[in-house]
Amino acid sequence: MKIVVASDHGGYALKKKLIPYIEAMGFSVDDFGCESEASVDYPDFGLRAAEAVARGDYDRGIVVCSTGIGISIAANKVRGIRCALCTDATMASLTREHNDANMLALGALIVGEALAKDIVRTWLSTDFSQIARHKARIAKITAYEQAREGK
Repeated sequence: MKIVVASDHGGYALKKKLIPYIEAMGFSVDDFGCESEASVDYPDFGLRAAEAVARGDYDRGIVVCSTGIGISIAANKVRGIRCALCTDATMASLTREHNDANMLALGALIVGEALAKDIVRTWLSTDFSQIARHKARIAKITAYEQAREGK
Protein backbone atom coordinates (compact mmCIF):
# COMPACT_ATOMS: atom_id res chain seq x y z
CA MET A 1 0.00 0.00 0.00
CA LYS A 2 1.26 3.47 -0.93
CA ILE A 3 0.86 6.19 1.70
CA VAL A 4 1.36 9.93 1.29
CA VAL A 5 2.07 12.04 4.36
CA ALA A 6 2.07 15.81 4.72
CA SER A 7 2.11 18.40 7.48
CA ASP A 8 2.41 22.04 8.26
CA HIS A 9 5.04 23.38 10.65
CA GLY A 10 2.96 22.40 13.70
CA GLY A 11 2.84 18.77 12.60
CA TYR A 12 6.35 18.53 11.17
CA ALA A 13 8.08 16.85 14.14
CA LEU A 14 5.34 14.24 14.60
CA LYS A 15 5.22 13.53 10.86
CA LYS A 16 8.97 12.88 10.82
CA LYS A 17 8.54 10.36 13.66
CA LEU A 18 5.64 8.62 11.93
CA ILE A 19 7.32 8.07 8.56
CA PRO A 20 9.86 5.43 9.71
CA TYR A 21 7.16 3.80 11.84
CA ILE A 22 4.87 3.44 8.81
CA GLU A 23 7.73 2.19 6.66
CA ALA A 24 8.61 -0.40 9.31
CA MET A 25 5.08 -1.76 8.93
CA GLY A 26 5.90 -2.45 5.29
CA PHE A 27 4.19 0.49 3.62
CA SER A 28 5.68 2.72 0.94
CA VAL A 29 5.67 6.35 2.14
CA ASP A 30 6.15 9.63 0.28
CA ASP A 31 6.50 12.91 2.18
CA PHE A 32 4.74 15.87 0.53
CA GLY A 33 6.17 18.39 3.01
CA CYS A 34 6.59 20.63 4.77
CA GLU A 35 10.33 20.44 5.29
CA SER A 36 10.90 22.28 8.58
CA GLU A 37 9.23 23.93 11.53
CA ALA A 38 9.23 27.29 9.73
CA SER A 39 5.71 28.69 9.48
CA VAL A 40 3.75 27.53 6.41
CA ASP A 41 0.09 27.33 5.43
CA TYR A 42 -1.57 23.96 6.12
CA PRO A 43 -3.90 24.12 3.07
CA ASP A 44 -0.90 24.03 0.72
CA PHE A 45 0.19 20.65 2.07
CA GLY A 46 -3.17 19.13 2.99
CA LEU A 47 -4.65 19.88 -0.42
CA ARG A 48 -1.63 18.55 -2.28
CA ALA A 49 -1.76 15.25 -0.40
CA ALA A 50 -5.54 14.98 -0.77
CA GLU A 51 -5.37 15.58 -4.51
CA ALA A 52 -2.79 12.79 -4.85
CA VAL A 53 -5.06 10.37 -2.97
CA ALA A 54 -8.11 11.46 -4.97
CA ARG A 55 -6.24 10.88 -8.25
CA GLY A 56 -5.36 7.37 -7.10
CA ASP A 57 -1.62 7.99 -6.93
CA TYR A 58 -1.74 6.82 -3.30
CA ASP A 59 -3.96 4.37 -1.49
CA ARG A 60 -4.28 6.53 1.63
CA GLY A 61 -2.96 9.75 3.10
CA ILE A 62 -2.01 11.00 6.55
CA VAL A 63 -1.88 14.71 7.34
CA VAL A 64 -0.74 16.43 10.50
CA CYS A 65 -1.03 19.96 11.86
CA SER A 66 -1.15 21.33 15.41
CA THR A 67 -4.77 20.31 16.07
CA GLY A 68 -5.56 18.28 12.95
CA ILE A 69 -8.60 20.46 12.38
CA GLY A 70 -7.37 22.88 9.73
CA ILE A 71 -5.56 20.32 7.62
CA SER A 72 -8.55 17.93 7.74
CA ILE A 73 -10.89 20.72 6.64
CA ALA A 74 -8.58 21.48 3.71
CA ALA A 75 -8.25 17.82 2.70
CA ASN A 76 -12.01 17.33 2.81
CA LYS A 77 -12.50 20.06 0.18
CA VAL A 78 -11.10 17.66 -2.43
CA ARG A 79 -13.75 15.57 -4.15
CA GLY A 80 -13.53 11.92 -3.18
CA ILE A 81 -11.65 12.51 0.04
CA ARG A 82 -12.98 11.31 3.36
CA CYS A 83 -10.43 12.63 5.84
CA ALA A 84 -11.08 11.74 9.47
CA LEU A 85 -9.54 13.55 12.41
CA CYS A 86 -8.87 10.86 15.00
CA THR A 87 -7.77 11.22 18.60
CA ASP A 88 -7.81 7.55 19.59
CA ALA A 89 -7.59 4.08 18.09
CA THR A 90 -11.34 3.46 18.38
CA MET A 91 -12.05 6.42 16.14
CA ALA A 92 -9.38 5.21 13.72
CA SER A 93 -10.89 1.75 13.54
CA LEU A 94 -14.48 2.93 13.14
CA THR A 95 -13.69 5.54 10.51
CA ARG A 96 -12.12 2.83 8.37
CA GLU A 97 -14.85 0.23 9.06
CA HIS A 98 -17.84 2.57 8.68
CA ASN A 99 -16.67 5.52 6.56
CA ASP A 100 -13.91 3.98 4.44
CA ALA A 101 -11.80 7.04 5.30
CA ASN A 102 -8.99 7.39 2.80
CA MET A 103 -7.16 10.06 4.77
CA LEU A 104 -6.29 10.40 8.44
CA ALA A 105 -5.66 13.71 10.20
CA LEU A 106 -3.75 14.01 13.45
CA GLY A 107 -3.17 16.91 15.81
CA ALA A 108 0.41 17.02 17.04
CA LEU A 109 -0.57 19.10 20.07
CA ILE A 110 -3.49 16.79 20.86
CA VAL A 111 -1.97 13.31 20.60
CA GLY A 112 1.54 12.38 21.63
CA GLU A 113 3.90 10.19 19.64
CA ALA A 114 2.85 6.89 21.23
CA LEU A 115 -0.87 7.54 20.78
CA ALA A 116 -0.32 8.81 17.23
CA LYS A 117 1.51 5.58 16.36
CA ASP A 118 -1.34 3.52 17.84
CA ILE A 119 -3.89 5.50 15.83
CA VAL A 120 -1.86 5.14 12.62
CA ARG A 121 -1.29 1.41 13.12
CA THR A 122 -4.98 0.83 13.76
CA TRP A 123 -6.09 3.00 10.83
CA LEU A 124 -3.69 1.36 8.38
CA SER A 125 -4.55 -2.17 9.49
CA THR A 126 -8.35 -1.78 9.48
CA ASP A 127 -10.37 -2.56 6.37
CA PHE A 128 -13.69 -1.12 5.28
CA SER A 129 -16.51 -3.36 6.53
CA GLN A 130 -18.31 -3.59 3.16
CA ILE A 131 -21.62 -3.60 5.07
CA ALA A 132 -24.46 -2.44 2.82
CA ARG A 133 -25.65 0.40 5.09
CA HIS A 134 -22.13 1.87 5.24
CA LYS A 135 -21.74 1.57 1.47
CA ALA A 136 -25.08 3.33 0.99
CA ARG A 137 -24.09 6.22 3.25
CA ILE A 138 -20.81 6.73 1.43
CA ALA A 139 -22.69 6.58 -1.88
CA LYS A 140 -24.91 9.44 -0.67
CA ILE A 141 -21.84 11.56 0.04
CA THR A 142 -20.38 10.74 -3.36
CA ALA A 143 -23.66 11.57 -5.10
CA TYR A 144 -23.79 14.93 -3.31
CA GLU A 145 -20.24 15.74 -4.40
CA GLN A 146 -21.05 14.86 -7.99
CA ALA A 147 -24.27 16.90 -7.98
CA ARG A 148 -22.45 19.95 -6.59
CA GLU A 149 -19.90 19.84 -9.42
CA GLY A 150 -22.54 21.02 -11.90
CA LYS A 151 -23.34 24.14 -9.88
